Amino acid sequence: MARRNWSLAQRLTAMVLGFVLLAWAATVAMAWFVTRHELNELLDAHLAQTAALLATGEVDDADDDDALVQAPVLLHKYQSRVAFQIWHKGRLRARSVDAPELPLAASDARGLSDQRIDGTAWRVFTTTRSEDGRVKDVIHVGEHVSARRHVLLASLRGSLIPLLLALPLLAAGIWWSVRRALRPLRQLGRSVAARQPQALDRLPEAGVLPEVRPLVRALNDLFERVGAHLASERRFTADAAHELRTPIAAIRMQAQVAQGAHDDAGRAQALAATIAGCDRATHLVEQLLQLARLEADTADGTPARSLPTDLVALAAEQVRELQPVASARGQRIVFESPAQPVPVPMGATLLAVLLRNLLDNALRYSPEGATARVVVEPGAAGEGALLTVEDSGPGLDDEAMARLGERFFRVLGSGQTGSGLGWSIVRRLARLHELRLELDRGPELGGLRVRVGWPAPVRSA
Repeated sequence: MARRNWSLAQRLTAMVLGFVLLAWAATVAMAWFVTRHELNELLDAHLAQTAALLATGEVDDADDDDALVQAPVLLHKYQSRVAFQIWHKGRLRARSVDAPELPLAASDARGLSDQRIDGTAWRVFTTTRSEDGRVKDVIHVGEHVSARRHVLLASLRGSLIPLLLALPLLAAGIWWSVRRALRPLRQLGRSVAARQPQALDRLPEAGVLPEVRPLVRALNDLFERVGAHLASERRFTADAAHELRTPIAAIRMQAQVAQGAHDDAGRAQALAATIAGCDRATHLVEQLLQLARLEADTADGTPARSLPTDLVALAAEQVRELQPVASARGQRIVFESPAQPVPVPMGATLLAVLLRNLLDNALRYSPEGATARVVVEPGAAGEGALLTVEDSGPGLDDEAMARLGERFFRVLGSGQTGSGLGWSIVRRLARLHELRLELDRGPELGGLRVRVGWPAPVRSA
């Protein structure tokens, strides 16, 4: 059977009403015990006082059993539950009408005691009357215990009945109060439900209850993040469509040239240009996918935490992979690293993306015959590992360096095709892993120098 999902109003009403009922039960229990204690003390005092009054009288010392004296009928509803006995020299000489013939208590009993006679529970007070130091008469005054319970219930009934009658009114009042108190929350829910999907403006906080204000602020923060994300997606989609339009148009044009070529040489040249255009489009798509993955993985802005990766080994691998590309253009890659591994807190996949983009940019924007230099240095005291990638190209001015990393930003006059996404990926990785990224002109090769520094490792105590 499915568990019932109660509303907030129902839960609050049930909880408040439950606490009220518990408080009432505790109050009734306390009133019961206190009233019973006081009532017992009062009635015990009455028993003792009655016994004292009976002890002041005299009983005929005759030996005739017919001399038994019975108290007159008082015509009171509790008379049958209250009785007394006077025993003179071991014989019952006086008693009330409803008193049993058996002794209410033992002859040697004194004061208050609880007795049971013929299945009836009695509260009995016993006293004596003496003469010349000898017990002459034994006086028992008793009362049914049920009579005391009846009196106790009658005294409490006057307070319990109004409480029980007020319970439905109290439940209705609590339900109405809770519903009215939750009205702003329902209004907020209706307001959010009525919003259009594209409406991301902030909810008003004026007049909002203090308990609801954190929820409104959280919703406003969510709207802002969603708005920023949607704007980024729209900008990314528009820019990507714009950038893909150019290589696709170039591929189509070269395909038309190949289709209309009249000789094998022209057709081969057009097909080679088509393949080059496909390669450029493939590279652009790969960069777009890399950037999209990075943004999806770091949507919450939390710094990434990964197992250490050897920077020396991975950098050497990337140098080997790009060496044929550099050799095809007469370029040279110089790699310098220590003999021992240099671990950095970054996953191998993303570290390879970072290294490949930095080295690819160094080769792409350097002329034929240029030199690219990759240097890995271990962390010094209080610092993390350092990676340096520099080239002998023309370098960049200060304005271009400031804009480097903007999506689809190109340096004019470089003569190279590209989308500018490589630097966007590098900067995104730097933010993701809290890397230190510095750009300047290399003092040795004269081109652009990029230095990437990792945070100092946290040493365990």
